[in-house]
Amino acid sequence: MVQSAGVLAPGVRTRRARTARRRAPLWADLTLLAAIGLVLVAALAAGGVTVYREFYSPSAFVTRYLTLLSEGRAADALRLPGVAIGHGDLDKSTFRSASDALLRQAALSSLTDITVTGERPQGDATAVTVHYKAGGHAGTSTFLVAQDGWIGVAPSWQFAQSPLAVISLTVRGSDRFSVNGFELDRRQVAAQGADSSALQPVPMLVFSPGLYSVSVKTSTATADGMGVLADKPLADVPLDVQAKPTAAFVKVVQQRVDEFLQQCTTQSVLQPTGCPFGYAVPNRVVDGPTWSMVKGPAITLEPDDEGWKIPPASATAHVTLDVKLLYDGTLSHVDQDVPFQVDGTIRFLPDGSASISITSPEQSGPPAGSEG
Repeated sequence: MVQSAGVLAPGVRTRRARTARRRAPLWADLTLLAAIGLVLVAALAAGGVTVYREFYSPSAFVTRYLTLLSEGRAADALRLPGVAIGHGDLDKSTFRSASDALLRQAALSSLTDITVTGERPQGDATAVTVHYKAGGHAGTSTFLVAQDGWIGVAPSWQFAQSPLAVISLTVRGSDRFSVNGFELDRRQVAAQGADSSALQPVPMLVFSPGLYSVSVKTSTATADGMGVLADKPLADVPLDVQAKPTAAFVKVVQQRVDEFLQQCTTQSVLQPTGCPFGYAVPNRVVDGPTWSMVKGPAITLEPDDEGWKIPPASATAHVTLDVKLLYDGTLSHVDQDVPFQVDGTIRFLPDGSASISITSPEQSGPPAGSEG
């Protein structure tokens, strides 16, 4: 049989068709595998981005700090890189003298609803903005974070600016107070100790963000919680709290004043020494005088710088005496009420006792008084 050029025999055509059919699925498989590979690479990349964002990003670092505070883990939060005050921050005098007594779990308030709302470059650092609720109050803070080397192939971070802040606290009327329920004594946390003045603010380091409520509840003074939100790193937040005297303390002062005035009545002289009342006569005293109290003063207390003052209160004493008139020698009997006023000041001594100084508004010079 003669085969014409360019014409394939039937057997050849059949074999080539079979080969073509076998090659078609191979190319399809390779294409499918390539597509799957691309999907896997994309998934790995997306997963890597998610892992970075959740665990190794600046936002993750800030979230970890806030989570530690929300869990009350103050010591662990303080150990994070950059949280402790650095030498550059110590250039501020308030930070150099600030007490760290509030950097503990007992002084923390609740911190909830933590949400990162922004992350942007700021110079060599990254600014991370966070919304939250501190003690139930909504707030926003921005923290500066900088890279601090690597953990394997992942970056590690530190605060480029410490997130701590300072509350400069003044409590009038009491040396003892509490912050978020944690009790403190001004003389123990002030840099000058017992020599510090109650009018001199005491700087105290605090974590930011945080709500710090200061209250007073002692035998002599009370003050409802007055709070301040520390929401800015390295901020110096002033807080001035004025306590009120307790009813028990006013009662004690009333007793001391009454006792003091009663002692004054034991002096048989016209002008009892150091006392807010007296009587003058132009004649010769031949008997007496004898003093007694008719009506004592109703004592109230008002704030007075670092202590208290007794505002002027009216009272009445009574005096009896016999006098001889100088011009004719006639005897005369005096039996008379003597109205007067008392005021005074109260200061607390280093040992915790109170010094009560009682005088009269009409008197001049340093007041005389009693201590108790």
